[in-house]
Amino acid sequence: MTKLIRSTMTCCLFLGILFLAAAPASPQSRAPIADQIAKAYGLDSFSQIEAIKYTWNAEIFGTNISHIWTWEPKTGKVTFEGKDKDGKPLNVTYVQSQINDAPANVKDQINPAFVNDQYWVLFPLHVSWDTSANVLDQGMQKLPIGNGRAKKVVVKYPPEAGGFTPGDTWDLYVG
Repeated sequence: MTKLIRSTMTCCLFLGILFLAAAPASPQSRAPIADQIAKAYGLDSFSQIEAIKYTWNAEIFGTNISHIWTWEPKTGKVTFEGKDKDGKPLNVTYVQSQINDAPANVKDQINPAFVNDQYWVLFPLHVSWDTSANVLDQGMQKLPIGNGRAKKVVVKYPPEAGGFTPGDTWDLYVG
């Protein structure tokens, strides 16, 4: 009888472990604030956008960089106006879904720059879109600079994937 109970328990334990290992991972719970931020920045109207045109400027190690972008989200068409790596004016149009057929400079330099630049422009929407990010609502906190309080929202990307730079963590103060 003892052998039968021991065998049954071992079998049940083995099947339980097998079931847990085979079960799909549950999606990460997300704070409702992720969608609230995105909606405040127009998420519900994004599908109506025909084109977004913006200029991304930066000073990196004393060098000014300026990228002028026109992005048509519905078609994936991207137009870049800026300078090539030698500083010569460059104007390129490509379709993101056909990036594998694009010239090397578009695949290796221009499209990665577009991904980076549009990420910054649309960060409030990425808080909702990037489902790999862990979004935590930490409630009202003292502002890190100046006086006052605001809701602190932490957006953390996993180190293995997600966001423009995996492992990034962003502290947002909303209010």
